[in-house]
Amino acid sequence: MPYIIVLIAVICIMVLQMTGTIPMDAVGGGLVIAAATFAAALAIAVHEAWTKKRGVLGWIVNIVVSFLGAFFAAQFGGPLVAIPLLMLAGGGSSSLAAAGGGVMSVALALMMVVALAGSSGALWLVNRRR
Repeated sequence: MPYIIVLIAVICIMVLQMTGTIPMDAVGGGLVIAAATFAAALAIAVHEAWTKKRGVLGWIVNIVVSFLGAFFAAQFGGPLVAIPLLMLAGGGSSSLAAAGGGVMSVALALMMVVALAGSSGALWLVNRRR
């Protein structure tokens, strides 16, 4: 997995959260997080296609597979990240956004790592079939 892309993506999502760009009370917050995640997944797909010198079809397959891998990893990894963090936060908050602060920051960073691991894992699986 291109660790530099993951590190940059985690830093960017933290900056978005610290500057208040991610609204915590509306649907827009999830859309901003999803846009950042898919932008990082696109970077992983482009990096892999560029370094392996893929053709046009290879680039398209890389991008589609990378997006699907990130999407499914985020869907299945979300509860695995959120539930333990909500238990650690205590206080009876029903969501990570309500818990806020450090709990939300850790959740965002972990979810970015999980989604990008899914993206890289999907590309790895496809590359085994090529």
